[in-house]
Amino acid sequence: MRICQIIGRVTLNVSDPSYRGGRWLLANPLDPGQLGGACGGMQPVTKQFTLVAYDSLGAGPGDVVGIVEGAEAMAPFDFSIPIDAITVAIFDTIHYQPVSPDAARPVHQA
Repeated sequence: MRICQIIGRVTLNVSDPSYRGGRWLLANPLDPGQLGGACGGMQPVTKQFTLVAYDSLGAGPGDVVGIVEGAEAMAPFDFSIPIDAITVAIFDTIHYQPVSPDAARPVHQA
């Protein structure tokens, strides 16, 4: 799962009927340094590629969402649907504290 912020939406003139009930959103993946304050307002757009994700949760601009990509994006549907990214969560808060490099190393005792 990737944590992203919604930065816009996609408007389609014609859409496949299997997409009924949802919409397409532009989601910018957040960098680790942005996670702590992400739910408090819009974050600067990162250098990561912006995703187009199917949304049936009701996310909107500024919301921080969890997005699943690939074959797993089709798992919620009981019919074949050609999507590659889907919103699976809207976050209210994120508490992020990175692990220090020293804490991640195994301790070897002689």
